[in-house]
Amino acid sequence: MKSFKSLTLLIAMMTLSFAEIAVADRIKDLTEVGGVRGNQLVGYGLVVGLAGTGDGKDPTFTGQSLKAVLESLGVTTNPYDSYDLAQSAGRPIQVDNVAAVMVTGTLPAFAKPGQMVDVNVSALGTATSLRGGNLVMTELRGIDGNTYAIAQGALTVTGVSEEQNGTSIQIGIPTSGRIPDGATVEREVANAFDKSEHIVFNVNENDFSTTAAITEKINEVFGENVAFAIDGVSVAVRAPESLSERVSFVGLIENLDVIPGKPSAKVVINSRTGTVVINQQVRISAAAVSHGTVSVNIATLNEVSQPGAPFAGAGAETQGVSNSAISVTETGSSTDIIEESVNLRDVVDAINDSGASTTSLIAILEALKSAGSLRADLVVI
Repeated sequence: MKSFKSLTLLIAMMTLSFAEIAVADRIKDLTEVGGVRGNQLVGYGLVVGLAGTGDGKDPTFTGQSLKAVLESLGVTTNPYDSYDLAQSAGRPIQVDNVAAVMVTGTLPAFAKPGQMVDVNVSALGTATSLRGGNLVMTELRGIDGNTYAIAQGALTVTGVSEEQNGTSIQIGIPTSGRIPDGATVEREVANAFDKSEHIVFNVNENDFSTTAAITEKINEVFGENVAFAIDGVSVAVRAPESLSERVSFVGLIENLDVIPGKPSAKVVINSRTGTVVINQQVRISAAAVSHGTVSVNIATLNEVSQPGAPFAGAGAETQGVSNSAISVTETGSSTDIIEESVNLRDVVDAINDSGASTTSLIAILEALKSAGSLRADLVVI
């Protein structure tokens, strides 16, 4: 009955040899310094130089944007073709080689004017590809409306879309691209790192034991009452007044090794892919599990009914008849006893011994949770 061998469960079993070893992590990997964060930037711009893959099918706002850009550069434009207004009345500026795009990026913490950041470029209109395009100078603004960076440059597009004689092929997403170091920082974002009395370390996951361990470690190395826990997430540390000393102090703290608290017991299920992940804190109490497969077969036999004498009169017609047969078969039904388990290996062995398929495994875990035998949080994503 050991036909089911879930990849995720096997990976979990492979890591069991390390389960009893307390591994220390750096505070840098467990926390983030409060206030030291990136800021999202967004802008609207135009990509030019496309090979006829722009917004030509619906050029309304793209043409308006192109007109505004040209006029800002001192070029007098007309929204309609100038060579024959009588014949081309109502015909807007052609933008087959131009695409309206949304430009996004993240301004890193402590970024200074003149530094470069990466930006992502995505088509907004009917453009079919941004391959070979060049982004025109675009302002990138923050949530406060201020401009923090200026983006411009040639796009790197990995997606490809081709069409010949009615046959098309597409690999990746050709309407989205990236410009490495495509934006220049123009404004610095103020933060309280050099002004606050304390430096706050926020633990990545809400865990009181991890927060307590970090506080204890900092006080052990730098002296009593240097650090104190604010809550289950934050640890405040008294900071030196000198900015240079603060930087060195934070660097020393980040490289301290701490044994984090054990996570709560969780079983994570992805019902779309059939992935099941069980951490080493999961326990299962004794339970009886019965599972099986029910198959329903429906067969239809189509026949023709031909009227015969004495019914083959003037109005008799040949009729089609569908005969259906339905059968229900239940196979593989069994009842298994899952003994009281104390660690992840026992949980994995018990589930494998039940011979459950991926679908059955998910159903069994949900039933065990409802029955009170699964001592873990069941998370379905």
